Amino acid sequence: MTFQRARTDEQRSQRRRQILDTAAAMLAEMPVAKLSLNELSRRVGLAKPNVLRYFESREAVLLDLLETEINDWIAELERLHPTGEGSARERGDLLADTLATSLAQRPVLCDLLSAQGAVLEQNISAEAGIRHKHAARKSLQSLVRLVQCHIPELGAQGSAALVETTLLMTMTAWQCSRPSDAMLAAYASDPALAAMRPDFTDLVRRTTAVTASGLLARQREESSAIPAS
Repeated sequence: MTFQRARTDEQRSQRRRQILDTAAAMLAEMPVAKLSLNELSRRVGLAKPNVLRYFESREAVLLDLLETEINDWIAELERLHPTGEGSARERGDLLADTLATSLAQRPVLCDLLSAQGAVLEQNISAEAGIRHKHAARKSLQSLVRLVQCHIPELGAQGSAALVETTLLMTMTAWQCSRPSDAMLAAYASDPALAAMRPDFTDLVRRTTAVTASGLLARQREESSAIPAS
């Protein structure tokens, strides 16, 4: 295709969207580590310097894509209405299952999250880092509010702790549940070894549920320890 420079804000926005959509399509085929700026440029139909007119680096593209993916995930979660039924623990277990299942259905989001610190936040300017962290802070606040809707007993601090634990487990569990070809062969060779392969959904579900229960139990203990006035 013949490159035509985007001259209006609308055209520049469309070009950025085209680059992000192409990157998302590529991540459906390959992990973050294999997505190169050269191949992204080729698929978009722009020379690499022209892609860099819109994003300062490959990592900046992926950071913007992460923000888009996580906002889409939050929007999906916000469409779920809390039932208000059952004990706090039961509602915590239900939320843990919802979070784990929905994350497992979003491999691009999970791959980007798992690469955030080691890859995405490298090779970017301080300005890009500031924009990213402000966007991440807004997303975290939305997730905390969502948890509070389902488990109000946790309060803001407990809900923030649960969100943090869930996201950190997502980053770790995704990497561990995507073994290399050599490890897949090792697991296939011996049922005892196969049992050691982590299951992403189960790990995130279990960790989130146990964390919610632990936070609730600790809050009850702290409340009972306060002397009556």
